[in-house]
Amino acid sequence: MATVLSVSGSPSASSRTSRLLRHLDQRLAAQGHDVIPLDVRTIPAEALLGADFRHPAIVEATELFARADGVVVGTPVYKASYSGVLKALLDLLPQYVLAGKTVLPLATGGSVAHVLAIDYALRPVLNSMGAAHIVQGWFTLDKDLAVQDDGSLAVAPAATEALGQVVDQFSATLGRTPLLAVAG
Repeated sequence: MATVLSVSGSPSASSRTSRLLRHLDQRLAAQGHDVIPLDVRTIPAEALLGADFRHPAIVEATELFARADGVVVGTPVYKASYSGVLKALLDLLPQYVLAGKTVLPLATGGSVAHVLAIDYALRPVLNSMGAAHIVQGWFTLDKDLAVQDDGSLAVAPAATEALGQVVDQFSATLGRTPLLAVAG
């Protein structure tokens, strides 16, 4: 099937956002996709904040984006926008790194007041990076994500259903998106 890069833009190691992405990675893998997780927080801060395009971690991240057929981008919402660590990485990637790719934007947050962050903050950036198709994203409330004692994630039933639908739509779209010729 397809290679999917699953990018967590959370700065926290114990993040619900990262746990949600890893949870959804399992669904994509079960559908036959090769899923590669990338936690942006693991990229050295000096590379991100120093805009070191030649740092091995930035080079590797760029190569992962290039290899992927589809990209899932997940972020916690802070002050009505995606995380700063995600912005730092996106700023260092080639302008059209998403050319020809299908992208699924996901966000988590504490209030429905931030639900439009996907459409008004994240989607325009992904579009400007050349994404061939950005499928319907989804915003999940923090209260719908519970970390169990064993570290696994329990997702509320209504959120599970909605997330399943957007992930399945993303999965079905992979491989059907025509490649765009973009001048680099």
